[in-house]
Amino acid sequence: MKFGVVVFPGSNCDRDAAYVTRDLLNQPTRLVWHQDTDIADLDAIVVPGGFSYGDYLRCGAIAQFSPIMQAVVQHAQQGKFVLGICNGFQILTEVGLLPGALVRNRDLHFICDRVPLKVENTQSPWTQAYTPGEIITLPVAHGEGCYHADAETLAALEDNGQVLFRYETPLNGSLNNIAGICNKQGNVLGMMPHPERAADPLLGSTDGIGLFRGLLAAAETRLFTTV
Repeated sequence: MKFGVVVFPGSNCDRDAAYVTRDLLNQPTRLVWHQDTDIADLDAIVVPGGFSYGDYLRCGAIAQFSPIMQAVVQHAQQGKFVLGICNGFQILTEVGLLPGALVRNRDLHFICDRVPLKVENTQSPWTQAYTPGEIITLPVAHGEGCYHADAETLAALEDNGQVLFRYETPLNGSLNNIAGICNKQGNVLGMMPHPERAADPLLGSTDGIGLFRGLLAAAETRLFTTV
């Protein structure tokens, strides 16, 4: 499986994501500059955390107009995989690949911590390596991570099983304690916590690497069933 990790001016988690896919999982990986548009050779795109374009105006508001994001939208529409982490989640909502929006945290505080998450749905390619209801711990670092959507959208997310991760205890004001959602097709995932920061035993936790391993397993199954 070939991964691409988008690099915006201001990205600071791009190398972390590439380290997981390239060095820990031994998958072909290339960094994709924000002005590039040729990603046809890639199976999965990671839109990483950080402060794209300095997060001026609103988180992800400028990055949505970057040339690479037009290609990422097309990539997703073809059924290929897209993972948005933290700032990447914000960008995916801005370009319309995921519903809702990420707004300022409750109490307007930047939150940097390790938090427990409940895995809500393990029928997804992203979560199949976990067990239903499993509690994992991942780092968070965000000032605009409060998930918000209108009542109809929120109900649809819950009814369709699109909420994949939920904060075990209230964290930032997110509706329904939502920490991560996928699109209805299941190939696009956005999450505020950082699985790439909990993937190496040297960091004291490997709770996050299950997400990447689940995706690899899903890709192998898809390849096998289409051959």
